[in-house]
Formats: sequence, C-alpha cells, structure tokens
Amino acid sequence: MELNKTYYRRHLPHYQPEGYTFFITFRLTGSLPHTAIEKLKSEYKNHINIVDGIQSQEEKRIKYSELKWNYFENFDSLLDKYSNNNFLKNISIAKLVYDSILFRDKKDYDLICFTIMPNHVHLVFSPVERFAESLNEKQDKKLLAESLKEKERIHAKGRIGDSTYIVTKILQDLKKYTARECNKLLDRSGAFWQHESYDHVVRNEVELNKIVEYVLNNPAKAKLVENPYDWKWSYCKYL
Repeated sequence: MELNKTYYRRHLPHYQPEGYTFFITFRLTGSLPHTAIEKLKSEYKNHINIVDGIQSQEEKRIKYSELKWNYFENFDSLLDKYSNNNFLKNISIAKLVYDSILFRDKKDYDLICFTIMPNHVHLVFSPVERFAESLNEKQDKKLLAESLKEKERIHAKGRIGDSTYIVTKILQDLKKYTARECNKLLDRSGAFWQHESYDHVVRNEVELNKIVEYVLNNPAKAKLVENPYDWKWSYCKYL
C-alpha cells in the first residue's frame, strides 16, 4: 500500500503533503449556476493543458499552484455575487457548522481560522499528527511492528482509491456530519455540500498571513458587513 502519495486530481488538482497547513474552501451544492462554473472550468483547463507540457516537475508544481489560486479567486468572487442555495444565512445552520468546525479543533486539526459565508466556508488548519512518524531506536521490534500496523490502519480510513489523503478524509467527515444535521434542521434531503472542495497548501508565514487576512476580510469584501470583525461567523486563533 502506498501511504505517502500526496497528489491527486479530480476536477481540480489536490496536493496534500504531510506536515503542512491548508487553506480550504467548500460550498453549498447548487450555489453557482452551471454555465458560470463551466466557463471557469474551460478557462482553467486551457491553462492546465499548457502547464502539463512543462518538463520540470518543480516548475509544474509551482504553476499548478498559481493556476489554482487564480481559479479560486475568480470562483470565490462568483460565490460572493450569487445567492443560490444560501442555507448558511440561516442562523441555526451557520451555528451548527460553526460549532462543528470548532469541535474538531485539536482532534482532527490545529484550527487557525475560518469564516462561514452565506453559501460557502473558508477554513485554514494544520492536520493533527495521529500517529508517531518515527520510534525511538531503543524500542523493540514488536513495538515497531505494532506501530506500523496502527499507522497503516489509520491511513486506510482516509483512502481514496489506492492512496491516502488525510485532508480529504477530514473534510469528508466534517461535511458528512454537517450535511446530515443541517438537512434535519431544514427538513430536507439530498446533497447539501458540493462534493469537491478547494485545497491549497500554505507554504510559508507570509502566505499564511495573506490567506488569514483574505478569509477574515471576505464578509466585508462581499459587503455583508462594513467591519470584518463584526461578522459573527468568523474565527481566528490569533484574535
């Protein structure tokens, strides 16, 4: 079993290396019109086809990251403009999602910040290490073997196809729970969240500060409040 694969692609490429902080955005199903999505995807695909031809793997990775960020900004601007399926405007729904995100802090991830918008959520966290990556050399072979088996068992819970993606597993659990409970409150059934989420690896402190500022300012940028600190559904561990 391959336990350390960090990259896969659905409609968007997903790069999920261990030991990093991630910026996540996920949205309500049906929150954007199909035509707007297809236009963005078409433009993104054209750029991806060009990047696919780059020989250097490091340059290709950097270009993929840049394209994803540009795609995200365009996508997020659309989300701020449309009001399709904005269930998160409901106070009870927003509170349930807010509490669910906070509940997982220090369990699934080290939570840095998040904000809940009317039709999407921005989230920044670092996955919590759920097993030791190495053992003291003095430990006996039996303990080492047991640890490796436990590591494999935990990774297997997060498998997609033949590989493991801890970030994806965290989001699956969060979205599954909140979708079920929100549907109960709304007395509805069916999909609640859009299946795929946007994930971006935060590579340094400068980028982290930029992203945290982006997340916390989103309500003001969308003209939901004048002062971003007045938005009830934002959280930041540094404030």
